[in-house]
Amino acid sequence: MMNWTKRAFAGAALAAMTAFPVAATETISAVVIDGYPDRALWVKEFTNFFIPEVDRRLAETGNYKMGWQENYGGSIVKPKGVLEGVQLGLGDIGIVTTIFHSSKLPSQGLSAVTPFVSSDARAVAKAIDEIAREFPAMQNEFAAQNQVYLATGVVLNSYQMFSTKEVSSIADLEGFKIAGAGLNLRYLEGIKDSAGVRGGLTDFYNMLQTGLVDAGMLWPEAAATFKISEVAPYMLRADLGAVNSKTITVNKDYWDGLPDEVKEVLQLVAVDYRDHLAGIAMDRAAAAEKAYTDAGGTIIDVSAEDRAAWANAMPNIALEWAGTLNDKGEPGSDMLSAYLGKLDAGGFVGVRDWSKP
Repeated sequence: MMNWTKRAFAGAALAAMTAFPVAATETISAVVIDGYPDRALWVKEFTNFFIPEVDRRLAETGNYKMGWQENYGGSIVKPKGVLEGVQLGLGDIGIVTTIFHSSKLPSQGLSAVTPFVSSDARAVAKAIDEIAREFPAMQNEFAAQNQVYLATGVVLNSYQMFSTKEVSSIADLEGFKIAGAGLNLRYLEGIKDSAGVRGGLTDFYNMLQTGLVDAGMLWPEAAATFKISEVAPYMLRADLGAVNSKTITVNKDYWDGLPDEVKEVLQLVAVDYRDHLAGIAMDRAAAAEKAYTDAGGTIIDVSAEDRAAWANAMPNIALEWAGTLNDKGEPGSDMLSAYLGKLDAGGFVGVRDWSKP
């Protein structure tokens, strides 16, 4: 009787499983693009942090999993081509370097037009991302490029000046040709007779080596990664400030086809990636400076008076930025005040108040 009961129970259970099969996990393909190589910090951490974290969270329910296809280093697009690549659907998810697109993404320039305020990547990343969520302008700009904004990222603790020639003060940069990208070229308007030369991070080594430029604005971690000490053995520590330059976006057509569960996970992990990346940038800053000096580089500290003089010699690019947005019907002045207010609340006060003429 007992054996019959067990057999009957087992049979009933098997029948139930046959009648109600367990749902299969759906695989969703995701083509990720960036023109920078996989050794770049933000690309490496997309592979090592973002992707595994999305996979881990989706595995908690088992409803979906991602079929990742990573394409970096120019295999699909060059560094400046990510925005258009995601727009056209060459990639589903992209790491857009926003400093290349000041005309299409003007709101993303907020931290770049407020130098000499904060060299804390974590504070700047959080403040900019909060502005993007509190004001519609930033997200609308990406929407106009057929993209959905996920989160902004800061990969540098502070821009510094790396020179092929020995320097000891800001005055020594007068007459220099200086490599930069995007809005940071405007900083040079505070240095007499200097000239900005536009370039990308992957170009700086050759630009310095060949004498096309005398100096370049980049950050210590990138200087270590791209061996800048070999061609620019002098770093002038001016602490120009941290700047957001990477934004995770998703092609709008691709996004519209994603299940809500996947959308939510991507949005949450993007914010965690933002903070993770900024934290690494800060953690690596001191080590990168040591690596620079160990490789033969020399670091010269700019005096507080020099920094203030440089900032005050610049045109007020922050008010120009706000005015341009205001003229387009966007709350540029409000965004500027809100951003500086967030940094001020965190204890970061610049050597110049960019909200005033």
